[in-house]
Amino acid sequence: MEARTVSPRSEHPRVACGSPRPDVALLPKAHLHLHFTGSMRHATLVELAGVHGVHLPDALVEDWPPRLHATDERGWFRFQRLYDIARSVLRTPDDLRRLLRETAEDEAAEGSGWLEIQVDPSGYAAMFGGLTPTVELVLDAAREASRASGVGIGVVIAANRTRHPLDAKTLARLAVRYAGEGVVGFGLSNDERRGRAYDFEGAFRIAKRGGLLSVPHGGELLGPASVRECLETLRADRIGHGVRAVADPSLVAAIAERGVTLEVCPSSNVGLGVAATASDVPVRRLYEAGAPIALGADDPLLFGSRLARQYELVRTEHGFSDSELADLARQSIKASAAPGDIRHRLLAGVDAWLNS
Repeated sequence: MEARTVSPRSEHPRVACGSPRPDVALLPKAHLHLHFTGSMRHATLVELAGVHGVHLPDALVEDWPPRLHATDERGWFRFQRLYDIARSVLRTPDDLRRLLRETAEDEAAEGSGWLEIQVDPSGYAAMFGGLTPTVELVLDAAREASRASGVGIGVVIAANRTRHPLDAKTLARLAVRYAGEGVVGFGLSNDERRGRAYDFEGAFRIAKRGGLLSVPHGGELLGPASVRECLETLRADRIGHGVRAVADPSLVAAIAERGVTLEVCPSSNVGLGVAATASDVPVRRLYEAGAPIALGADDPLLFGSRLARQYELVRTEHGFSDSELADLARQSIKASAAPGDIRHRLLAGVDAWLNS
């Protein structure tokens, strides 16, 4: 990762009022923050629930997308419960293959040419024969989806910070075993108030030694100290969310200097109560401070919008010009584990979009 130089906002060209602006869904980009079950189409959730006899609460049917507020323990529990219910409709290998196939189709429609999808195989192992068979099934389904859609797909294996750090070491070793076969990174997710990044240093050391990207979550529900642990202790290449780093300018400066990309998810931040509105997500402040940013959708199944919508939000709510949107797309591509040929193609496409 490399740090970038940010020009003052006034130097970015603006499109004249009333002029048509290019469609952000046509802007080539990489999607680096998307969770496995959370990528499911809502219609697919409802259909599979009917097929497998899973009762869905109103929040996942008539009242979808659910109204969430997870900055308190009770709110996070409700969010996690809805996620677990959604995951329970994935009962067969064909269900997993369908999820990945449809996700890849949706990514292609949003302009995403490279996807890194995050999965904790522990949540699916009981249904699919254990950790290793689950990872192999996901990787095989990802390869099929990539061939069918033309979207490159890498898999990030993520540990759950509410479980024991020894479980994370087991997952890190498993992830390294499949490095070069589709696994590109190692993550850490779930409620950061219930597991410090510091406790998972051993697992991330295994993953880094095995050549995987370090991509933990941090700075979503907790403040700058949580982000700093990801940066310093876990030697993060990217940080999921990271928006609360904005409260510590020295930390943001360190993130910018090291070129560590923040995976910012505006709709998710609003949906979980991290920010009151999309305009309150500190995208502009982080961007102008030099922090690389890759926009992400997090869990479209629960937040109701996918990747292109995140670009629309920073365009409308934060005044990003087309050149700045193109810069965000380039940052997402450069921060990814995409092979060189895919990177070159996507970066050339960004230039073409900007000049169209």
